[in-house]
Amino acid sequence: MSAVSALPFHLCLAGPTAAGKTAAALAIAQVHDCEIISVDSALVYRGMDVGTAKPSAAELASVPHHLINIRDPLQAYSAAEFVTDASALIHAISARGKLPLLVGGTMLYFKALLDGIDPMPAANASIRAEIEAQAQTQGWPAMHAELAQVDPVTAARLAPADSQRIQRALEVFRISGLPLSHFHARQRRASDDAVADAGPLISLEPMDRAWLHTRIAERFDQMLAAGLVEEVQTLRARGDLHPDLPSMRCVGYRQVWEVLDGQSPQAELRDKGIFATRQLAKRQITWLRSMPQRHVIACDQPEALTQVLQTVRHLLERAP
Repeated sequence: MSAVSALPFHLCLAGPTAAGKTAAALAIAQVHDCEIISVDSALVYRGMDVGTAKPSAAELASVPHHLINIRDPLQAYSAAEFVTDASALIHAISARGKLPLLVGGTMLYFKALLDGIDPMPAANASIRAEIEAQAQTQGWPAMHAELAQVDPVTAARLAPADSQRIQRALEVFRISGLPLSHFHARQRRASDDAVADAGPLISLEPMDRAWLHTRIAERFDQMLAAGLVEEVQTLRARGDLHPDLPSMRCVGYRQVWEVLDGQSPQAELRDKGIFATRQLAKRQITWLRSMPQRHVIACDQPEALTQVLQTVRHLLERAP
């Protein structure tokens, strides 16, 4: 994977869910001639609008957006695909004389773009069939135990019943002889300073976690009122989707699916959805705090948008 330093100048805007990234991005777009590249593993899916807090039609029309509604929920979209697509878009947008603005909260995508990712082996239908047949005989927990022998790092982060990811990890190992964790390992760049200069990162982070928790609860309530349950019912009615797909594992969708499946009481949906979203936000903040080069904006302060615009102007003045 080519280094980020080889990409034209671009800005990155990250933050936990409900931190105000969309509003900040649109504020930047009102001042600077830019195009937005979504860095969000849920926004890629068509028909998943309510539960992903997808920008409205008016917001999408106000400034060019990319990597939104590019996949059917039945399809996967990997970090490696994101890096390929985002890199091409950064070059194209820059060539048009505009500012590429990458906005989102899928930290694996940001990490892959910043650190690079080894080319992963392509899917192999025959090997997948072998693994599937073995799983039907032995069960997925046994396949998980096999994975733990060859790739303990990946096995440790997967549930024994996570058939899709276990299958993919075993497939990668059987094709390449290398664990999946090898392909996800960080590759150091020649110069971290060059990377930071090519794509500086503005991070929206709350100083008061309670502020974010309140925002998360309010937004989940808005999703429920806007028809989140009905959206998942429509997706289920297709008949070809299942809860192990990456799309249906998205926060909110998984909790609604479990209710509709009778695995979880309807009365617990709100609390479970809010709790899962809080856990997601916690992971996102932990990842961001591991990046000392980021430019932090306190998103829970009244002057947050003003500070975002000041930081953008300062970074553009310093742009190589």
